[in-house]
Amino acid sequence: MQYLCRNFLYDMKILGIGNALIDVLAKLENDTLLSELNMPKGSMNLIDVHTRNHIFGKIKDKHVKITTGGSIGNTCLALAHLGVPVGFTGKVGDDDYGKYYVREFENAGVSPHFIHVPGNPSGTAMDLITPDGQRTFGTYLGIAAEMQKSELSAEILHQYTHFYVEGYLVQNHELIEGALSLAKTMGLTTALDLASYNIVEAEREFLQRLVDRYVDIVFANEEEAQALTGKPAKEAVEELGNKVEIAVVKTGGKGSWIKANNETIYVPVEEIAPLDTTAAGDYYAAGFFYGLEKKKSLQQCAELGSLLAFEVIQVIGTKLPPETWDKIRAKAQEIIAG
Repeated sequence: MQYLCRNFLYDMKILGIGNALIDVLAKLENDTLLSELNMPKGSMNLIDVHTRNHIFGKIKDKHVKITTGGSIGNTCLALAHLGVPVGFTGKVGDDDYGKYYVREFENAGVSPHFIHVPGNPSGTAMDLITPDGQRTFGTYLGIAAEMQKSELSAEILHQYTHFYVEGYLVQNHELIEGALSLAKTMGLTTALDLASYNIVEAEREFLQRLVDRYVDIVFANEEEAQALTGKPAKEAVEELGNKVEIAVVKTGGKGSWIKANNETIYVPVEEIAPLDTTAAGDYYAAGFFYGLEKKKSLQQCAELGSLLAFEVIQVIGTKLPPETWDKIRAKAQEIIAG
């Protein structure tokens, strides 16, 4: 099955917008800290600087890993490793975290459109990983939360064909709706990742409005899809697919549902025990976009998404070594040729 969506038959160039965050990853021995912090496992929780410092104190004696984060940021970096033209816009401070974040994107080949704010802390996401591989985020947005609609550049948007937005920006309704509206007006294909199920639950009506008015492609996992539609994965993808050009609902280690052009497909995967599920959905989106960029069928797009997700859940954090990217690119070519 081939897609027939607007802008997909042209050369694809994707601009992502999201919270520019540094991930601070720590493996926990049990769920005790999550209970203490009142953080549901697998959720994303906005925290203040005092809670962030409290968590730092709790994990300081554990093996802590620092890497780039932010949902759309992860996708953009993965796309760059696959050779897809991609840019990213977000807000960072001039601290060491912000400098590290920008440097990683530039080194990976992502076109940087960062807004730099001197004297303000960059955002950090405390990524707490339990023994079952699930990750729970305590996110201190810092300066990332202060991006404004007025800072969006139509001149930059003109350079791209696709605009990818993370639902985590929902803390700023004016920004996320303004960004999608501007991109839609300018003729870009718009895509939205629904972020986290607890965010969807809290912002259900607003996110439904975004999907109804502005979105061409929507990505969700089954918990997020159910929070938005009140339906399980298959029924949720049917409902979402009636509103957008492509709807994708991921079901973790079981596979994914995709609906486009009045056709629904299910693409299973081989289930494995994850070491860390951080960025699994972000990498899936990168693989899916890669398939679209290569003008492949939705079946192949889903297989490419699953390939990337499979690899990232076998490491701690979001960064894959060069030899793994070599393996991914080789396997991707087999899927594309199939």
